[in-house]
Amino acid sequence: MNKVNKVVLAYSGGLDTSVILRWLKETYQCEVATFTANLGQDEDYELVKTKAEKQGTTEIFIEDLKDEFVSDYVFPMFRANPLYEGYYLLGTSIARPLIAKKQIEIANNINADAVSHGATGKGNDQIRFELGYYYHKPDIKIISPWREWDLSSRTSLVEYADKHGIEIAKDKRGEQPFSIDENILHSSAEGKVLEDPWVEAPDYVYTRTVSPEDAPDDAEEITIEFKKGDACALNGKALTPFEILKSLNELGGKHGIGRVDLVENRYIGMKSRGIYETPGGTILYHTHRAIESITLDKEAAHMKDELAPKYAELVYNGYWFSPEREMMQSMIDKSQEKVEGKVRLKLYKGNAIITGRESSLSLYNPNLATFESDQVYSQKDAEGFIKLNALRLREKK
Repeated sequence: MNKVNKVVLAYSGGLDTSVILRWLKETYQCEVATFTANLGQDEDYELVKTKAEKQGTTEIFIEDLKDEFVSDYVFPMFRANPLYEGYYLLGTSIARPLIAKKQIEIANNINADAVSHGATGKGNDQIRFELGYYYHKPDIKIISPWREWDLSSRTSLVEYADKHGIEIAKDKRGEQPFSIDENILHSSAEGKVLEDPWVEAPDYVYTRTVSPEDAPDDAEEITIEFKKGDACALNGKALTPFEILKSLNELGGKHGIGRVDLVENRYIGMKSRGIYETPGGTILYHTHRAIESITLDKEAAHMKDELAPKYAELVYNGYWFSPEREMMQSMIDKSQEKVEGKVRLKLYKGNAIITGRESSLSLYNPNLATFESDQVYSQKDAEGFIKLNALRLREKK
Protein backbone atom coordinates (compact mmCIF):
# COMPACT_ATOMS: atom_id res chain seq x y z
CA MET A 1 0.00 0.00 0.00
CA ASN A 2 1.49 3.31 -1.10
CA LYS A 3 1.85 5.95 1.59
CA VAL A 4 -0.97 8.52 1.56
CA ASN A 5 -0.66 11.78 3.50
CA LYS A 6 -4.00 13.44 2.88
CA VAL A 7 -7.25 12.35 1.21
CA VAL A 8 -10.23 14.40 0.04
CA LEU A 9 -13.38 12.34 0.55
CA ALA A 10 -16.64 13.00 -1.31
CA TYR A 11 -18.78 13.06 1.81
CA SER A 12 -22.55 13.04 2.28
CA GLY A 13 -22.69 12.29 5.98
CA GLY A 14 -24.69 9.13 5.33
CA LEU A 15 -23.86 5.62 6.46
CA ASP A 16 -21.34 4.74 3.75
CA THR A 17 -19.24 7.88 3.77
CA SER A 18 -19.37 8.20 7.57
CA VAL A 19 -17.84 4.73 7.86
CA ILE A 20 -15.38 5.49 5.05
CA LEU A 21 -14.17 8.60 6.87
CA ARG A 22 -13.14 6.52 9.90
CA TRP A 23 -11.86 3.61 7.77
CA LEU A 24 -9.57 5.87 5.74
CA LYS A 25 -7.96 7.26 8.89
CA GLU A 26 -7.46 3.80 10.36
CA THR A 27 -6.31 2.04 7.21
CA TYR A 28 -4.08 4.69 5.66
CA GLN A 29 -3.07 6.55 8.83
CA CYS A 30 -3.65 9.81 6.98
CA GLU A 31 -5.46 13.11 7.23
CA VAL A 32 -8.91 13.18 5.65
CA ALA A 33 -10.68 16.29 4.39
CA THR A 34 -14.36 16.08 3.50
CA PHE A 35 -16.08 17.66 0.51
CA THR A 36 -19.85 17.97 0.23
CA ALA A 37 -21.46 19.39 -2.92
CA ASN A 38 -24.70 21.34 -2.67
CA LEU A 39 -26.36 20.56 -6.00
CA GLY A 40 -29.75 21.80 -4.88
CA GLN A 41 -30.74 18.72 -2.87
CA ASP A 42 -32.74 19.15 0.33
CA GLU A 43 -29.98 18.60 2.88
CA ASP A 44 -29.07 19.83 6.37
CA TYR A 45 -25.53 20.95 5.62
CA GLU A 46 -24.88 22.06 9.19
CA LEU A 47 -25.65 18.51 10.30
CA VAL A 48 -23.27 17.16 7.66
CA LYS A 49 -20.55 19.46 9.00
CA THR A 50 -21.24 18.43 12.59
CA LYS A 51 -20.98 14.74 11.72
CA ALA A 52 -17.58 15.28 10.13
CA GLU A 53 -16.39 17.36 13.10
CA LYS A 54 -17.41 14.61 15.54
CA GLN A 55 -14.95 12.33 13.78
CA GLY A 56 -12.15 14.83 14.29
CA THR A 57 -12.19 16.30 10.79
CA THR A 58 -10.81 19.84 10.63
CA GLU A 59 -10.83 20.48 6.87
CA ILE A 60 -14.49 20.45 5.88
CA PHE A 61 -15.56 21.83 2.51
CA ILE A 62 -19.24 22.39 1.72
CA GLU A 63 -19.65 24.17 -1.60
CA ASP A 64 -22.78 25.69 -3.09
CA LEU A 65 -22.64 24.50 -6.70
CA LYS A 66 -26.32 24.47 -7.59
CA ASP A 67 -26.23 27.40 -10.03
CA GLU A 68 -23.13 26.11 -11.79
CA PHE A 69 -24.64 22.63 -11.90
CA VAL A 70 -27.78 23.72 -13.72
CA SER A 71 -26.18 26.37 -15.96
CA ASP A 72 -23.04 24.49 -17.03
CA TYR A 73 -24.10 20.85 -16.88
CA VAL A 74 -27.88 20.29 -16.84
CA PHE A 75 -28.89 22.88 -19.44
CA PRO A 76 -26.12 22.03 -21.94
CA MET A 77 -27.08 18.37 -21.61
CA PHE A 78 -30.77 19.11 -22.18
CA ARG A 79 -29.96 20.91 -25.45
CA ALA A 80 -29.17 17.42 -26.77
CA ASN A 81 -32.55 15.90 -25.73
CA PRO A 82 -30.76 12.94 -24.14
CA LEU A 83 -32.59 9.90 -22.84
CA TYR A 84 -30.61 6.85 -21.75
CA GLU A 85 -32.35 3.72 -23.03
CA GLY A 86 -35.39 5.79 -23.95
CA TYR A 87 -36.42 6.83 -20.43
CA TYR A 88 -33.69 8.03 -18.09
CA LEU A 89 -32.94 11.78 -17.99
CA LEU A 90 -29.49 11.18 -16.45
CA GLY A 91 -30.05 12.96 -13.14
CA THR A 92 -27.31 11.13 -11.21
CA SER A 93 -24.98 10.77 -14.18
CA ILE A 94 -24.70 14.50 -14.91
CA ALA A 95 -23.90 15.38 -11.29
CA ARG A 96 -20.75 13.27 -11.01
CA PRO A 97 -18.47 15.25 -13.39
CA LEU A 98 -18.93 18.47 -11.43
CA ILE A 99 -18.34 16.75 -8.09
CA ALA A 100 -15.17 15.12 -9.43
CA LYS A 101 -13.90 18.42 -10.84
CA LYS A 102 -14.40 20.30 -7.57
CA GLN A 103 -12.95 17.46 -5.53
CA ILE A 104 -9.71 17.61 -7.52
CA GLU A 105 -9.62 21.41 -7.19
CA ILE A 106 -9.80 21.04 -3.41
CA ALA A 107 -7.14 18.33 -3.45
CA ASN A 108 -4.83 20.67 -5.35
CA ASN A 109 -5.56 23.61 -3.04
CA ILE A 110 -4.80 21.70 0.17
CA ASN A 111 -1.97 19.57 -1.25
CA ALA A 112 -3.83 16.27 -0.86
CA ASP A 113 -2.31 13.34 -2.70
CA ALA A 114 -5.45 11.20 -2.91
CA VAL A 115 -9.23 11.35 -3.35
CA SER A 116 -11.92 8.90 -2.26
CA HIS A 117 -15.61 8.23 -2.87
CA GLY A 118 -18.36 6.00 -1.51
CA ALA A 119 -19.47 4.37 -4.76
CA THR A 120 -19.72 0.60 -4.73
CA GLY A 121 -17.78 -1.78 -6.96
CA LYS A 122 -21.02 -2.84 -8.68
CA GLY A 123 -22.26 0.53 -9.83
CA ASN A 124 -21.75 3.24 -12.42
CA ASP A 125 -20.70 6.04 -10.08
CA GLN A 126 -17.24 4.61 -9.39
CA ILE A 127 -16.55 4.94 -13.12
CA ARG A 128 -18.04 8.43 -13.43
CA PHE A 129 -16.09 9.78 -10.45
CA GLU A 130 -12.81 8.21 -11.42
CA LEU A 131 -12.89 9.18 -15.10
CA GLY A 132 -13.42 12.74 -13.88
CA TYR A 133 -10.56 12.49 -11.39
CA TYR A 134 -8.15 11.17 -13.98
CA TYR A 135 -9.15 13.83 -16.52
CA HIS A 136 -8.37 16.66 -14.12
CA LYS A 137 -5.33 15.06 -12.47
CA PRO A 138 -3.94 12.04 -14.33
CA ASP A 139 -1.56 10.99 -11.55
CA ILE A 140 -4.04 11.25 -8.67
CA LYS A 141 -4.23 8.39 -6.16
CA ILE A 142 -7.81 7.08 -5.94
CA ILE A 143 -9.09 5.13 -2.96
CA SER A 144 -12.30 3.19 -3.51
CA PRO A 145 -13.10 1.53 -0.15
CA TRP A 146 -15.81 -0.77 -1.50
CA ARG A 147 -13.16 -2.39 -3.70
CA GLU A 148 -10.68 -2.72 -0.83
CA TRP A 149 -12.30 -3.41 2.51
CA ASP A 150 -13.92 -6.57 3.89
CA LEU A 151 -17.18 -4.85 4.82
CA SER A 152 -19.42 -6.72 2.41
CA SER A 153 -22.88 -5.34 3.20
CA ARG A 154 -24.83 -2.43 4.66
CA THR A 155 -25.34 -4.58 7.78
CA SER A 156 -21.60 -4.87 8.30
CA LEU A 157 -21.31 -1.09 7.89
CA VAL A 158 -23.89 -0.55 10.63
CA GLU A 159 -21.94 -2.91 12.90
CA TYR A 160 -18.71 -1.02 12.13
CA ALA A 161 -20.41 2.29 12.90
CA ASP A 162 -21.72 0.99 16.22
CA LYS A 163 -18.32 -0.37 17.18
CA HIS A 164 -16.63 2.98 16.54
CA GLY A 165 -19.37 5.21 17.93
CA ILE A 166 -20.30 6.71 14.56
CA GLU A 167 -23.75 8.29 14.57
CA ILE A 168 -26.03 7.14 11.78
CA ALA A 169 -29.65 7.94 11.02
CA LYS A 170 -32.16 5.57 12.59
CA ASP A 171 -33.59 4.56 9.25
CA LYS A 172 -30.17 3.24 8.27
CA ARG A 173 -30.29 0.60 11.00
CA GLY A 174 -31.46 -2.91 10.35
CA GLU A 175 -32.90 -3.57 6.92
CA GLN A 176 -32.32 -0.49 4.81
CA PRO A 177 -35.40 -0.10 2.58
CA PHE A 178 -33.64 1.47 -0.43
CA SER A 179 -30.78 3.73 -1.49
CA ILE A 180 -31.41 7.36 -2.50
CA ASP A 181 -29.48 9.90 -4.57
CA GLU A 182 -30.72 13.47 -4.95
CA ASN A 183 -29.92 16.78 -6.60
CA ILE A 184 -32.00 19.62 -8.06
CA LEU A 185 -32.59 17.66 -11.28
CA HIS A 186 -33.85 14.41 -9.84
CA SER A 187 -34.25 11.89 -7.07
CA SER A 188 -33.41 8.22 -7.59
CA ALA A 189 -34.06 5.14 -5.49
CA GLU A 190 -32.79 1.59 -5.92
CA GLY A 191 -32.06 -1.58 -3.98
CA LYS A 192 -33.84 -3.74 -1.40
CA VAL A 193 -37.63 -3.32 -1.77
CA LEU A 194 -37.07 -2.34 -5.41
CA GLU A 195 -34.92 -5.28 -6.48
CA ASP A 196 -37.79 -7.41 -7.81
CA PRO A 197 -38.80 -5.71 -11.09
CA TRP A 198 -42.26 -7.31 -10.97
CA VAL A 199 -43.18 -5.83 -7.59
CA GLU A 200 -44.68 -2.35 -7.77
CA ALA A 201 -42.67 0.29 -5.95
CA PRO A 202 -44.33 1.30 -2.66
CA ASP A 203 -45.67 4.84 -2.62
CA TYR A 204 -43.25 5.94 0.12
CA VAL A 205 -40.36 5.58 -2.34
CA TYR A 206 -41.58 8.70 -4.15
CA THR A 207 -40.49 11.94 -2.51
CA ARG A 208 -40.85 14.64 -5.21
CA THR A 209 -44.10 13.82 -6.95
CA VAL A 210 -47.63 12.98 -5.93
CA SER A 211 -49.21 9.96 -7.53
CA PRO A 212 -50.91 10.96 -10.80
CA GLU A 213 -54.13 9.49 -9.37
CA ASP A 214 -53.90 11.97 -6.48
CA ALA A 215 -52.87 14.96 -8.60
CA PRO A 216 -55.29 17.90 -9.04
CA ASP A 217 -58.34 17.24 -11.19
CA ASP A 218 -57.87 20.53 -13.03
CA ALA A 219 -55.07 21.08 -15.52
CA GLU A 220 -52.62 23.94 -14.96
CA GLU A 221 -51.43 25.90 -17.98
CA ILE A 222 -47.94 27.41 -18.10
CA THR A 223 -45.61 28.96 -20.68
CA ILE A 224 -41.85 28.53 -20.99
CA GLU A 225 -39.63 30.78 -23.09
CA PHE A 226 -36.37 29.64 -24.71
CA LYS A 227 -33.29 31.47 -25.94
CA LYS A 228 -30.55 29.60 -27.81
CA GLY A 229 -32.01 26.30 -26.66
CA ASP A 230 -32.15 27.15 -22.95
CA ALA A 231 -35.26 27.95 -20.93
CA CYS A 232 -35.02 31.57 -19.79
CA ALA A 233 -38.49 32.53 -18.52
CA LEU A 234 -41.50 30.91 -16.88
CA ASN A 235 -44.98 32.42 -17.29
CA GLY A 236 -43.41 35.59 -18.65
CA LYS A 237 -40.97 36.05 -15.77
CA ALA A 238 -37.23 35.89 -16.49
CA LEU A 239 -35.46 33.45 -14.16
CA THR A 240 -32.02 31.92 -13.76
CA PRO A 241 -31.57 28.32 -14.92
CA PHE A 242 -31.64 27.10 -11.30
CA GLU A 243 -34.78 29.11 -10.52
CA ILE A 244 -36.55 27.73 -13.58
CA LEU A 245 -35.71 24.14 -12.74
CA LYS A 246 -36.69 24.61 -9.10
CA SER A 247 -40.04 26.14 -10.08
CA LEU A 248 -40.73 23.42 -12.63
CA ASN A 249 -39.93 20.76 -10.03
CA GLU A 250 -42.63 22.21 -7.79
CA LEU A 251 -45.16 22.45 -10.60
CA GLY A 252 -44.37 19.02 -12.01
CA GLY A 253 -44.32 17.36 -8.60
CA LYS A 254 -47.73 18.80 -7.79
CA HIS A 255 -49.17 17.21 -10.95
CA GLY A 256 -47.41 13.82 -10.68
CA ILE A 257 -45.09 14.44 -13.64
CA GLY A 258 -41.69 12.80 -14.14
CA ARG A 259 -41.97 9.35 -12.53
CA VAL A 260 -40.00 6.56 -14.22
CA ASP A 261 -39.76 2.92 -13.14
CA LEU A 262 -36.84 1.58 -15.16
CA VAL A 263 -34.73 -1.54 -15.52
CA GLU A 264 -31.51 -0.23 -17.05
CA ASN A 265 -28.23 -1.66 -18.27
CA ARG A 266 -25.35 -0.44 -16.15
CA TYR A 267 -22.06 0.34 -17.89
CA ILE A 268 -20.36 -2.32 -15.79
CA GLY A 269 -22.58 -5.00 -17.32
CA MET A 270 -25.49 -5.84 -15.03
CA LYS A 271 -29.13 -4.81 -15.09
CA SER A 272 -30.61 -2.80 -12.24
CA ARG A 273 -34.04 -1.46 -11.38
CA GLY A 274 -34.40 2.18 -10.41
CA ILE A 275 -37.20 4.58 -9.55
CA TYR A 276 -36.54 8.07 -10.86
CA GLU A 277 -38.38 11.33 -10.26
CA THR A 278 -37.50 14.18 -12.62
CA PRO A 279 -40.53 16.50 -12.67
CA GLY A 280 -38.89 19.73 -13.86
CA GLY A 281 -36.54 17.92 -16.21
CA THR A 282 -39.42 16.06 -17.85
CA ILE A 283 -41.23 19.33 -18.53
CA LEU A 284 -38.04 20.87 -19.93
CA TYR A 285 -37.44 17.87 -22.18
CA HIS A 286 -40.88 18.03 -23.80
CA THR A 287 -40.99 21.81 -24.17
CA HIS A 288 -37.49 21.94 -25.64
CA ARG A 289 -38.48 19.43 -28.29
CA ALA A 290 -41.61 21.47 -28.95
CA ILE A 291 -39.72 24.70 -29.63
CA GLU A 292 -37.21 22.82 -31.77
CA SER A 293 -40.08 21.44 -33.86
CA ILE A 294 -40.71 24.90 -35.36
CA THR A 295 -37.19 26.37 -35.31
CA LEU A 296 -34.90 23.54 -36.42
CA ASP A 297 -34.35 22.51 -40.03
CA LYS A 298 -35.63 19.00 -40.77
CA GLU A 299 -32.25 17.38 -41.42
CA ALA A 300 -30.60 19.16 -38.49
CA ALA A 301 -33.39 17.93 -36.22
CA HIS A 302 -33.09 14.37 -37.53
CA MET A 303 -29.32 14.40 -37.07
CA LYS A 304 -29.79 15.57 -33.48
CA ASP A 305 -32.17 12.66 -32.91
CA GLU A 306 -29.49 10.29 -34.18
CA LEU A 307 -26.88 11.81 -31.87
CA ALA A 308 -29.06 11.92 -28.76
CA PRO A 309 -28.74 8.23 -27.76
CA LYS A 310 -24.95 8.33 -28.19
CA TYR A 311 -24.72 11.57 -26.23
CA ALA A 312 -26.87 10.06 -23.46
CA GLU A 313 -24.68 6.96 -23.36
CA LEU A 314 -21.52 9.04 -23.01
CA VAL A 315 -22.98 10.97 -20.08
CA TYR A 316 -24.35 7.80 -18.47
CA ASN A 317 -21.01 6.02 -18.75
CA GLY A 318 -19.04 8.93 -17.29
CA TYR A 319 -17.46 10.49 -20.37
CA TRP A 320 -18.58 14.08 -19.84
CA PHE A 321 -15.00 15.33 -20.21
CA SER A 322 -14.23 13.18 -23.23
CA PRO A 323 -13.25 14.79 -26.56
CA GLU A 324 -16.11 13.05 -28.34
CA ARG A 325 -18.72 14.50 -25.94
CA GLU A 326 -17.19 17.96 -26.29
CA MET A 327 -17.18 17.61 -30.07
CA MET A 328 -20.84 16.58 -30.06
CA GLN A 329 -21.65 19.46 -27.70
CA SER A 330 -20.16 21.96 -30.14
CA MET A 331 -22.38 20.68 -32.92
CA ILE A 332 -25.45 20.60 -30.67
CA ASP A 333 -24.82 24.14 -29.42
CA LYS A 334 -24.48 25.33 -33.02
CA SER A 335 -27.89 23.85 -33.77
CA GLN A 336 -29.43 25.85 -30.92
CA GLU A 337 -28.54 29.33 -32.17
CA LYS A 338 -32.08 29.97 -33.46
CA VAL A 339 -33.97 27.76 -31.03
CA GLU A 340 -35.94 30.45 -29.30
CA GLY A 341 -39.55 31.28 -28.66
CA LYS A 342 -42.40 30.31 -26.37
CA VAL A 343 -44.09 26.99 -25.59
CA ARG A 344 -47.48 26.66 -23.91
CA LEU A 345 -48.46 23.44 -22.12
CA LYS A 346 -50.89 21.95 -19.65
CA LEU A 347 -49.81 19.95 -16.61
CA TYR A 348 -52.33 17.24 -15.85
CA LYS A 349 -52.13 13.97 -13.89
CA GLY A 350 -48.63 12.89 -14.87
CA ASN A 351 -48.67 14.48 -18.31
CA ALA A 352 -46.98 17.54 -19.81
CA ILE A 353 -49.32 18.29 -22.73
CA ILE A 354 -48.02 20.71 -25.36
CA THR A 355 -50.80 23.04 -26.55
CA GLY A 356 -48.89 25.70 -28.48
CA ARG A 357 -45.55 26.96 -29.67
CA GLU A 358 -44.47 30.22 -31.35
CA SER A 359 -41.25 31.88 -32.42
CA SER A 360 -40.14 34.91 -34.40
CA LEU A 361 -37.63 32.53 -36.01
CA SER A 362 -40.19 29.84 -36.81
CA LEU A 363 -39.69 27.77 -39.96
CA TYR A 364 -43.34 26.76 -39.94
CA ASN A 365 -45.08 28.35 -42.93
CA PRO A 366 -48.88 28.19 -42.72
CA ASN A 367 -49.11 29.15 -46.40
CA LEU A 368 -47.30 25.93 -47.28
CA ALA A 369 -48.94 23.68 -44.68
CA THR A 370 -52.54 24.72 -45.33
CA PHE A 371 -55.07 22.26 -46.73
CA GLU A 372 -56.88 25.18 -48.32
CA SER A 373 -55.97 26.59 -51.74
CA ASP A 374 -52.68 28.45 -51.93
CA GLN A 375 -50.44 30.18 -54.46
CA VAL A 376 -47.15 28.85 -53.06
CA TYR A 377 -47.12 25.12 -53.67
CA SER A 378 -48.05 23.23 -56.82
CA GLN A 379 -49.37 19.83 -55.83
CA LYS A 380 -48.60 18.56 -59.33
CA ASP A 381 -44.86 18.84 -58.54
CA ALA A 382 -45.19 15.96 -56.09
CA GLU A 383 -45.70 13.50 -58.95
CA GLY A 384 -42.17 13.89 -60.29
CA PHE A 385 -40.70 13.86 -56.81
CA ILE A 386 -42.40 10.54 -56.06
CA LYS A 387 -41.42 8.96 -59.38
CA LEU A 388 -37.75 9.88 -58.92
CA ASN A 389 -37.70 8.42 -55.43
CA ALA A 390 -39.51 5.31 -56.63
CA LEU A 391 -37.02 4.68 -59.46
CA ARG A 392 -34.96 2.04 -57.67
CA LEU A 393 -38.11 0.35 -56.36
CA ARG A 394 -39.63 0.14 -59.82
CA GLU A 395 -36.44 -1.25 -61.31
CA LYS A 396 -35.99 -4.11 -58.81
CA LYS A 397 -35.75 -7.66 -60.21
